[in-house]
Amino acid sequence: MSLRDFLERFRPVGTPGASATGVPADRTAERAAELEPALARLTEVQQDAARIRAAADEAAAAVRRDAAREAEQVVAAARERAPEIRRRAAEPVLRDARREADALRAAGDRAASAVRERAAERMPDLVDRAVSDALRTAGPADDVP
Repeated sequence: MSLRDFLERFRPVGTPGASATGVPADRTAERAAELEPALARLTEVQQDAARIRAAADEAAAAVRRDAAREAEQVVAAARERAPEIRRRAAEPVLRDARREADALRAAGDRAASAVRERAAERMPDLVDRAVSDALRTAGPADDVP
């Protein structure tokens, strides 16, 4: 309490002059009485706000729990579907690889067939050359007993 408030209590209540009895004014009590209803309402509002915050916290926690549960279900479903999706995604690549392998195999078969044909064509000539070379290295035919 300030000095002014203290001195204010002893301020004369009546007009100067004849002696009159009076009670000093209690301004602090007057202010408290004036503010008490507003402060009481403010306290109620604060309590309501605390209840609303608590309810919002509970609702947010429930939403988080539901979202976590839903996320777990989505992840589980995705993991369950992943092999099928991978298989489907790999199908075109495997199909192309099989086509390419078939084409390479066919080209290899054609190349091998061509080599066999050339060998078959050249074989008689090569045999004749080999025989003639062998006979030439063996020497004249009259040395044979």
